[in-house]
Amino acid sequence: MDATQERSYLKLVNNLEEMVKLYRTLLDVVRKEKELLIKADIEKLNENNQAKENLLYKVRGLDTTRERYAKEFAQLVGADVTAPRLIEMAKKCSISGNVEQGEKLRNIHSTLESIIKRVSELNKENEDYAQSALKVLNGAMDNIKDTLGGKKTYARQGKMSTATPESSGNFVRKEA
Repeated sequence: MDATQERSYLKLVNNLEEMVKLYRTLLDVVRKEKELLIKADIEKLNENNQAKENLLYKVRGLDTTRERYAKEFAQLVGADVTAPRLIEMAKKCSISGNVEQGEKLRNIHSTLESIIKRVSELNKENEDYAQSALKVLNGAMDNIKDTLGGKKTYARQGKMSTATPESSGNFVRKEA
């Protein structure tokens, strides 16, 4: 591997390792989010969501840099430059005699793939928890509105009128 290719490889690997660190941190944040959703701790949940947003912003920045480094390295090893893939670059490295570099790229790829899959699964579970909590809250709010709004009863004129909760309904008999 010549010096230009080595520099390009190192830039790509360092970027990918930084992404792995950020995604691991994101995984921890998403796990914590699940706990906070279950506890219904709104203040800490808001803080956690802010941390999550900051991490996602950093990931997007690193991902843009990764694309540039991957295209550069793909061109040097003879891989597809338009849509560079780590697995393809790893194969090209192994074929050209740089087996260690190829293995490193494969390992980083599998690590990123598994972490991202787990983050996505947990995020989906968290979304389900949040949707469930919203349904319960909406149901409770509807019940409170119905109770406070009074019941609709027919007046003597045959038209609907709204009665207060204290006077809704008619007693047929009042016996104890």
